[in-house]
Amino acid sequence: MRMYCSLWNADDWAKQGGRVKTDWTKAPFVAYYRNFNINACATGGACDSQSGNSWQTQELDANGRNRMRWVQQRHMVYNYCADFQRFPQGASNECKRSRF
Repeated sequence: MRMYCSLWNADDWAKQGGRVKTDWTKAPFVAYYRNFNINACATGGACDSQSGNSWQTQELDANGRNRMRWVQQRHMVYNYCADFQRFPQGASNECKRSRF
């Protein structure tokens, strides 16, 4: 398993619709991961509660969904699932799935 990170200039759409610009004087930008630990299943593999992966089938309850909506309404700056100008061909597969 591998994990990758990338940085791209999305000033024109991702940063409050272009209102906030990247401060390129702070470059070079560096990202690193420390104490990263993942528990995952191979594609097509069985993940169940007996293998310690019961978290994969957990869902938010009504209170959790309400709290999530509250955070999104007050703190989410950009949602590409709702950006129909940038993606007129329609939403991607993950956007079509239930949000909660």
